[in-house]
Amino acid sequence: MKLDTRRQVETPEGLALGLRLAGVLPRGCALLLDTLVRGVFYMAVFLTLGWFGIMGDALITLIIFLAEWFYYVFFEVLFKGVSPGKYWVGLRVLHDDGTPVGWNASLVRNFMRAVDFLPLFYGFGVLSSSLSPSFRRLGDWAAGTVVVHDSMRKRRARGRRKVRSKPRNGSGGSVRSVPVPLVLDRDEQGALLAFLQRRGQWSQERAQELSNLLEPITTLSGEEGLQRTLGYGAWLEEEA
Repeated sequence: MKLDTRRQVETPEGLALGLRLAGVLPRGCALLLDTLVRGVFYMAVFLTLGWFGIMGDALITLIIFLAEWFYYVFFEVLFKGVSPGKYWVGLRVLHDDGTPVGWNASLVRNFMRAVDFLPLFYGFGVLSSSLSPSFRRLGDWAAGTVVVHDSMRKRRARGRRKVRSKPRNGSGGSVRSVPVPLVLDRDEQGALLAFLQRRGQWSQERAQELSNLLEPITTLSGEEGLQRTLGYGAWLEEEA
């Protein structure tokens, strides 16, 4: 059984985005790390509030309830699909069209953990992920989400050579070329080059919206994500 695959997502403008889906093993490692994080947090809560009698017990119960049900929702929505465990393993939750996960989808996929956990230790979740070509547990099927390898995050600490290039094909303004720190196939390289060449056809807002779809690769959004995407395209154009 393969532990990951690559899935192709295409935008309305014809830009192809390759997502590397995460298998059962890396997802299990992230789950274990998140469980440890919550365990340390609960220990701190007990040590802090355990001295306050009935009121402390009530607060402990409330905090544990909220953490058990909303821990993942909080991180997935506010930290762009990345919980502490997923961050350390290098994973990210996305909608199945490659866009960042939202409140509704995150609530559905995480409330479904109660079903995925059955009959014991995520039995249904492991079975569903093992049998699914996209490694989805039941919560992912219900919410329309996938978990992908966030390989760019692992590499962005590495130094990057930046060379100023001339603006070409309507990209507008000077673009700093940024070496792509992961291996792209021919379709993915073509998508980045097409984005650079067609940048002049879109408004600033539309260009940022499209570059946000590449956030799993760039790890950035908005203006920073747009410049990073253009930089990758400029670098590929120089290397061609």
